[in-house]
Amino acid sequence: MATELGRHGLAMSSGDYGDVGVGGLATAGGIGYLVRKHGLTLDHLAAAEVVLADGTFVRADADNEPELFWALRGAGGNFGIVTAVELDAYELDRVVYATMIFDASRAATLLRSWGGLLEAAPRELTSFLYASVQQGTPITRVVNVFAGTDTDAAVAALTPLLDLGPLLDHEAVLIPYPAIVPAYDGDHYGGVRRPLISSGLADQLTAELSEELAVGLRSGVAHYLSIRSLGGAVNDVDPLATAYAHRHQNFSISSLGSQEAAFHGYWDDLRPHLDGLYLSFETDQRPERLHDAFPGQTLAKLRGLKAAYDPDNVFDRNFPIPPG
Repeated sequence: MATELGRHGLAMSSGDYGDVGVGGLATAGGIGYLVRKHGLTLDHLAAAEVVLADGTFVRADADNEPELFWALRGAGGNFGIVTAVELDAYELDRVVYATMIFDASRAATLLRSWGGLLEAAPRELTSFLYASVQQGTPITRVVNVFAGTDTDAAVAALTPLLDLGPLLDHEAVLIPYPAIVPAYDGDHYGGVRRPLISSGLADQLTAELSEELAVGLRSGVAHYLSIRSLGGAVNDVDPLATAYAHRHQNFSISSLGSQEAAFHGYWDDLRPHLDGLYLSFETDQRPERLHDAFPGQTLAKLRGLKAAYDPDNVFDRNFPIPPG
């Protein structure tokens, strides 16, 4: 998608990997490298063609099936098989792409500092942080995208990040957006082995939350940590405008584990520091996760629409919403 749009000087925020499926991006959220400047992918969904549980084929947009259109933007997997989507792209030529690698021995301090800088950063800057322990040393890779060609503004936004910790390597280039999300186009085997992953959203990376995340890395219970910056254009949208209601949080946090009991226990202890979750980064199927994903009023409306569009819960494989 990025390559084809780029040929026309257009773009669409499309995750941090070139082979992310457009179906999930357009119906579950869509957190990509342009998210703070241009919002979620689903915020640019103009229409969807859907096969409903009874076999009916419909088009959902602002004028046709508007309630279904509302539900598809955040809970699409519960309401039908989306066969096609229409997305409103936006003009974008090149971006400043900057990567930084740090020794993260003081991981909690680094996380808190990075969070504070991103909250204050211009919305043109989106930053994703990836942390793991490599050969006994905590390493953090920070990937930054400044959406635009104003290199002076990009340097001003990026320079404070260089002081997050001991800097091991860094690079910055002005590059076409499609070049940072190349398609791998490898064989897909249907997700034979599902990873153990959990997620949460946060307003801030507080000292307490940052320390808990660092503990997970040090102990190995959550051996790979990802934090994606939000805010900006995401939070311009009314939380009731779509089924994705998380419009005040500034960070999306996820981590990988290998021991289910220990990993779930760790995340259970982490939840009080969090506010919601992003379903695309979650494998914990316990019922309470549904309430984290869809806060009260949103879940109530979704249950009513589920009763109308899928009363027999045919679409029950991906965090199914019980019909109301």
